[in-house]
Amino acid sequence: MPRNNLIALCAFVVCLTVFLFPAFGGSILEAAEPSVVMPTVQVGVEDFDKIPEQLTPAEEAEIDRMVLPLPKNWTGDFDGIRQRNYLRILVPYSKTFYRVDRGIQQGIDYDYGKALETWLKKKYPPKVKSQPFFVAFIPVQRDQLLPDLIAGKGDIAMGGLTVTDQRLALVDFTTPFADGVREALVTVPGFPEVTNLEGLAGKEIMVRGSSSYYEHLTAINEHLEAQRLPSISIIKADEWLESEDLLEMVNAGLIRATVVDRYLVQIWAPLFTEMQVNDSVYINKGGDLAWAIRKNSPQLKSVLADFMKEHRVGTTFGNIMVKRHVRDNKRILNATSEEELLKFRKLVDLFRQHGINYNFDYLMLVAQGYQESMLNQKARSHRGAVGIMQLLPATAADPAINIRDIDKDAGKNIEAGAKYLRLLTDKYLNDAQLDPVNKTLMAFAAYNAGPGNLRKFRRLAEKSGNNPNIWFQNVEYAAARIVGEETVKYVANIYKYYVAYKLALQMRESRNGQVEQGH
Repeated sequence: MPRNNLIALCAFVVCLTVFLFPAFGGSILEAAEPSVVMPTVQVGVEDFDKIPEQLTPAEEAEIDRMVLPLPKNWTGDFDGIRQRNYLRILVPYSKTFYRVDRGIQQGIDYDYGKALETWLKKKYPPKVKSQPFFVAFIPVQRDQLLPDLIAGKGDIAMGGLTVTDQRLALVDFTTPFADGVREALVTVPGFPEVTNLEGLAGKEIMVRGSSSYYEHLTAINEHLEAQRLPSISIIKADEWLESEDLLEMVNAGLIRATVVDRYLVQIWAPLFTEMQVNDSVYINKGGDLAWAIRKNSPQLKSVLADFMKEHRVGTTFGNIMVKRHVRDNKRILNATSEEELLKFRKLVDLFRQHGINYNFDYLMLVAQGYQESMLNQKARSHRGAVGIMQLLPATAADPAINIRDIDKDAGKNIEAGAKYLRLLTDKYLNDAQLDPVNKTLMAFAAYNAGPGNLRKFRRLAEKSGNNPNIWFQNVEYAAARIVGEETVKYVANIYKYYVAYKLALQMRESRNGQVEQGH
């Protein structure tokens, strides 16, 4: 029962703390429409042998049609770009800036890039009409935006980058498309208001290590140290987590605090209604947002300065971009503390037991169970899936699993889900090159989309120059192109829950250690 929005888990995380204690290397142009569709029911064990070990010739041909050429590394200025009529834009895969859903590209950076393409076609008409300017979007992991730009894998790096001294030492920047940008502290409800920088002392804040937020928090720590105050505990988020992901996790109570550009908070505020924004003091003020380009590119910098005159924030186009890209105005569901506390107390030992029996991190299984049903054994889907793990009774009754009454018994339901996941893993992911975490994430994808589709995801990732053994920022891109965003969201949500559980466990262990030292 996949859910598009992350379920709020603030009370659940409290309960865990007490009782335990988550690029296309080639350009994304106009791709052929994929014909692969999501299965309407999960694949039964009896059908495993019907899925061939390798893709059929027809499936290989379908994947080949979706593979786009890998641009060669190239470094040069606008004269070379104009000669080729080809501009490459590096983008982070993000619900805000750039995403792909069944071949359809979307996001602020996509719209800005297409506007740049239209502007370049008019400003610099081609000598041959059949060869107009075109822009290619190349998704990369956010912490690879600048290294890949320097290496010549792209000509521009987008992604809402703040101009900082550390970044200026590596690359140049265009005229800002937005200035006066403030970096805001965003917290769970009830978090003490911070009225000055000293109020950040001793607080835990999660941000990406590659972000300007990390750079500015580190500078604040130097200030706090000079004042002989406790430092901010800066928790480095996984690099695949975008600002909207961290906002979503704060909104759900999975983490207590993060730092995000104020304009991004404003974009996502209609959806993430539980988060608390601290406007009394900002982590940084007066920031400039710009596109990164390689050093020694004066021609490209001049061309993009002309473009920004008509397209920066404050122009009609720029203001439209800020408002367009919130995809869903549905409210996030909230879980009540007593319900979550009771469910967790009742189920955690079962998840731990079956995690050991079937060789999975039990917190991964808990996270999947919450994504599937909010740990509700009474949950039923219109497809006939039942219980916590949303498994079909017919699948559980297959001789390979041989567990009945999964609709009545939570323990049997959890065991059947874990055993089915183990069968998927052993049958389709018996690959020594897969580490345990990625093996489990891909098993979740197979659980959701079917093992046949998982094989297609990995094959398309490999042919597109990505790593078929890594889910985030690699295989997930292929999944988005083949079946859309459902499976991408499904796996991402599970991993976000998992990260929250791990943090809760670490908090408890740290707290216990402090108590022991106190004795």
